[in-house]
Amino acid sequence: MATNIVRDSGVVELVNPPKFDYGQKVRSKKYVRNDGTFPGREVGDILVKKGDIGYVTSIGTFLQQFYIYGVDFYELGYRVGMRGKELELMDEDTTEDEE
Repeated sequence: MATNIVRDSGVVELVNPPKFDYGQKVRSKKYVRNDGTFPGREVGDILVKKGDIGYVTSIGTFLQQFYIYGVDFYELGYRVGMRGKELELMDEDTTEDEE
């Protein structure tokens, strides 16, 4: 099964510093499904739900264009690579119940 990679033409995030830093608490802004790159799960399985909380554990790049943030979703028990536009920074003093 071929994976369709959607490039945001003209957008090169790498000309700026990363949006997030190591250890920052973030929340998913969308549902993320397995595109076939997550081992042990079927293609199409939901890996992360909108609102899930995690911590940035790595910062990489993709297609020499985008930052990819490795986010440890500790309550789910795994780490998922996500784009900056899929995440929002959470205030460390904010609890999930206050959201």
